[in-house]
Amino acid sequence: MNKFQVKAFGTEASDAPLKQLTIDRREVNSDDVEIDILYCGVCHSDLHTARNDWGGSAYPVVPGHEIVGRISRVGAAVTKFKVGDLAAVGCIVDSCRECASCKEDLEQYCFSGFTGTYNGADKHLGGHTFGGYSEKVVVKEHFVLRVPENLDAAAAAPLLCAGVTTWSPLRHWDVKEGSKVAVVGLGGLGHMAIKLAKALGAEVTLFSRTPSKTQDALDLGAHHVVISTDESEMQAVRGKFDLIIDTVPYVHDINPYVSTLAISGTIVLVGYLGPLDPFLNTVPMILGRKSVAGSVIGGIAETQEMLDFCGKHNIVSEIELIKIQDINEAYDRMLKSDVRYRFVIDMASLKA
Repeated sequence: MNKFQVKAFGTEASDAPLKQLTIDRREVNSDDVEIDILYCGVCHSDLHTARNDWGGSAYPVVPGHEIVGRISRVGAAVTKFKVGDLAAVGCIVDSCRECASCKEDLEQYCFSGFTGTYNGADKHLGGHTFGGYSEKVVVKEHFVLRVPENLDAAAAAPLLCAGVTTWSPLRHWDVKEGSKVAVVGLGGLGHMAIKLAKALGAEVTLFSRTPSKTQDALDLGAHHVVISTDESEMQAVRGKFDLIIDTVPYVHDINPYVSTLAISGTIVLVGYLGPLDPFLNTVPMILGRKSVAGSVIGGIAETQEMLDFCGKHNIVSEIELIKIQDINEAYDRMLKSDVRYRFVIDMASLKA
């Protein structure tokens, strides 16, 4: 297959810093779209993959799956996009398109496993896929998204992961006017959950261990803040919430939150992968028909729905714009939760 080279930023080992690299992109096929990348959000998954925290990273790693840019070329069979359109790519660049999940627009649950924007199996060039810390990306039309032109393009980038990761459970559990929704953790995911739930008409509460985040949460649209280490505050919201979106990315005790669910309520984990510790106590679940669930990103149709909703309500992420040359420092700051609330790379800096 024909290919061309572009500049990128990535790492060649789990313990090596990110640096400038040269990578291959495939030439545009009939159903492909080529995007000049303007902005790329920085996700915790980028850091974990670069440092092989989850195992299985293939090097070199070029992260980035919150991509916004302008379309520079389209294949002959492309019908939904044209050169110059503001477009985006999220976490998925391919799937089998044939299984029951894919046929229901749930490509994130493809039975064969979806192809990740980075560190996935590259069906075209062989090897593995490279992400958005690069000049350009070439993606099948089906997996390209349209970005409303009224949105700030840089601040829209995190919608492609942080946005849809919280939008998907809000939609699946039918959050609407009058729903009572709580969010655990105020970071990249949590702040998007608050904004989206509020725009859907829900009464929104933030659970936080940090009283200093109270004003931030209220400014973002939360109606209430509950300090989760305060037993009296937790007692006051027992049996209240229809849905809790838990965005915390490390192991933590979810039992106190289960008791705050209403009858038939659900707590959905979107941030943490792994075994629960301490164990989950099933008594309040059984006695209240309460559920503990999980959810990951969203399908292509759902992601487009979310982008259109954000365009209508003018919702974007709170971001700090950085140069690609500062990515290693940004990773260190992410580990200290020293970002409000998402780093986004200005990819023009890659040309420097």
